[in-house]
Amino acid sequence: MHVFFITFDPLSLLIDPLSHEFMRRALMVSALVGGVCGLLSCYMTLKGWALMGDAVSHSVMPGVVIAYALGLPFSFGAFVFGVGSVALIGFIKQKSRVKEDTVIGLVFTGFFALGLVLVSKIKSNIDLMHILFGSPLGISNSDVKQTLLISFIVVFILLIFRRDLMLYCFDATHARSIGINTGILHYLLLSALSLSAVAGLQTVGIILVVAMLVTPGATAYLLTDRFSNMTFLAVVSSVLSSVIGVYVSYWSDIETGGSIVLVQTLFFLLAFLFAPRYGIIKFNNSIDL
Repeated sequence: MHVFFITFDPLSLLIDPLSHEFMRRALMVSALVGGVCGLLSCYMTLKGWALMGDAVSHSVMPGVVIAYALGLPFSFGAFVFGVGSVALIGFIKQKSRVKEDTVIGLVFTGFFALGLVLVSKIKSNIDLMHILFGSPLGISNSDVKQTLLISFIVVFILLIFRRDLMLYCFDATHARSIGINTGILHYLLLSALSLSAVAGLQTVGIILVVAMLVTPGATAYLLTDRFSNMTFLAVVSSVLSSVIGVYVSYWSDIETGGSIVLVQTLFFLLAFLFAPRYGIIKFNNSIDL
């Protein structure tokens, strides 16, 4: 266990961990995934898809287990089951009178339970704790390459369709009225969500990845009314949270995923309290962001 309180040298605190290759990989991957999830979280916040993010992140678990059992990349199985869970949610919603939030709860808990059963029955070297809570400090080079590829695809989708997605998330009815194909945008956004959930598995795991997909956008939403500023603030806060969380977990010997999410939550609480226009502690001079 690392000693944090005996010797306090700020420069040493920052530099010493970088002497380890696993820390350099963890910082790079965590910052990358944090930035991608921060960008996507802005669209999730506008769309009100917090529950959908929860559903996708939990539903990928059986896909991970089956992919490992078949010798396939875990990201492939996770993506298939993530998209499949969303398709199943849409099908049940259309064919029954059950409300969407109830359907989401039914599907993601069912998929998650299936994943737990498969882990207990399929003989493999899958570490359940690794799936649930992530392990950026132990990420392999092959997983780094997968995360880089997934992150590039998600960012490409969000940047190419930025304006259409923003309008779709803000007002889908208006987007349809001006001729935008909202059906395609719907599934593009869901695909980006599934891919981001897969990338987040490496850093915070299934349980906490929903926080990375929601908290940065919610934090930025309290700080500004402009979407461009919102995306910038969300990405910056998410990257900082990831880097600080990895450092804190290294020096205090705590779970890395939990550390990252706690830092994100702290940033949200600070915005909730002190946001210039929307914080509960008001200031005389508000800043227009």
